[in-house]
Amino acid sequence: MEENSKAVEEPAKIFIVEDEKPIARFLQIDLEKEGFKTAIERNGRRAYERIIQEKYDLVLLDVMLPDMDGMEICKRVREVSDVPIIMLTARDEIADKVEGLDLGANDYVTKPFAFAELLARIRGTIKRYKEDLRQVYERRYIVKNMILYPDRYEVTVNGEPVELTQKEYALLEYLVENKRNVLSRDQILQHVWGYDYIGNTNVVDVYVSYLRTKIDERFGEKYIYTTRGVGYAVRD
Repeated sequence: MEENSKAVEEPAKIFIVEDEKPIARFLQIDLEKEGFKTAIERNGRRAYERIIQEKYDLVLLDVMLPDMDGMEICKRVREVSDVPIIMLTARDEIADKVEGLDLGANDYVTKPFAFAELLARIRGTIKRYKEDLRQVYERRYIVKNMILYPDRYEVTVNGEPVELTQKEYALLEYLVENKRNVLSRDQILQHVWGYDYIGNTNVVDVYVSYLRTKIDERFGEKYIYTTRGVGYAVRD
């Protein structure tokens, strides 16, 4: 039986900044039922200090708070952190919403609210934030309109996915890693198929042809170039 090596993802931790105890407790109970971890703070200044000192996946931030209001908290937090913030408030004027969003809040929910809607907004905000982080830190190779994602063995051209076999992907990645360098058939054979490969050396030409069909010909743009008598190269 194959062992699942994927790490179990920690539940997201939500910081509830709300000075009305019944609302804070209601949010805490229902969010924990949905599998989230939570923490509560009722004082604005302490909330700001905790946000910048501790790690949260999302902040539910009331606007009307003692010592420091939610707008000021949001403004100050955005100077040092991009933690997702959803503002919760009874103030439903358009100007208030615009101010909150301009200060860097990810979303703005007015009271009273349906918990199901708030839950959907929380999940959507966290998902978008994680996706943004992944895109920022994920390794990628870019050649013209083609992007390779080595950590997930994926390729897109013009935003469209390209289905490649394992060997096709390995060949393309090797060419892209050495972009603009002409690689000989022997170099490619040794790197992609291994030093102990026994077979027809024309396999390199065959697989280059496969890649050209799936990428160059499909998208009408040349990526793989041939230097006659030497080998192949990917160029911008």
